[in-house]
Amino acid sequence: MAAGEDLLWDAADKSMRTVPRLRRMAVTACCLGFFGLVMWAESDVRWAVSATVAYVLVEIAYWAWDRRRLVEARIVPGGADGRATLRLRRTGGRITDHDPHEVTRVLVIYDNVDGSARLRLHVRRKRLFFGRPGRPPALTTWRKTCPQAEVGDRSARWGMPGIPD
Repeated sequence: MAAGEDLLWDAADKSMRTVPRLRRMAVTACCLGFFGLVMWAESDVRWAVSATVAYVLVEIAYWAWDRRRLVEARIVPGGADGRATLRLRRTGGRITDHDPHEVTRVLVIYDNVDGSARLRLHVRRKRLFFGRPGRPPALTTWRKTCPQAEVGDRSARWGMPGIPD
């Protein structure tokens, strides 16, 4: 982190989790393939092949969504013009700079179970950015950094399984 940068959001897990995902896909494909071979003599095995294909497509869709999630948000002091920029780093490694005045909404959702929080960030003329779970940030820093944004927080809408809310 360079001098003068303020950390606004920091996710607890910043990795792509590629190895566990590949391992999970391989084990599932092998199990479904084994079940298909066992059932080959007695019935139609299209269900095993279609289940494998569906599972792989769902994993690819989740990977594409997850690699765009935010793992870090920083406010970087400006250069010659003196305007600060909002630097967002995603899971896939892509770093983008945005004008803090373009942020329209910041929502921090607190988890009911483990004390972590998730970030939702709306930027004007851009799509919604989702943050991976991390430590809850200070909302006053977001309010000071993004003066035109609606900054808020709320608890998650569900609790622990088996325990009534």
